[in-house]
Amino acid sequence: MPPLPILGGKEFVRIFGLFGWQVARQSGSHIILINAESTATLSVPDHNEVAKGTLRSLMRASGLTVTEFIEKR
Repeated sequence: MPPLPILGGKEFVRIFGLFGWQVARQSGSHIILINAESTATLSVPDHNEVAKGTLRSLMRASGLTVTEFIEKR
C-alpha cells in the first residue's frame, strides 16, 4: 500500500470532488461533503494538515482505496 500524502483540508476536498463528492456546507472548521450515490456524509477538517488516520477513515467511509486516491492527486 502506498503511503498517504500530507494534505490540507481544501486539497482533500478538491480531490474528493473528482470522485463526485460535493460541498454541502461548512460548519466551523469542518467542510461537509455529500455524494448522490452514497448515504454517507464526510466531515473534512479545514486544517493545514489533516491527520493520516483521519484521511484513512474518510477514504474508508467513502469507499475509496488509497491507491485510487493517490492516482487522482
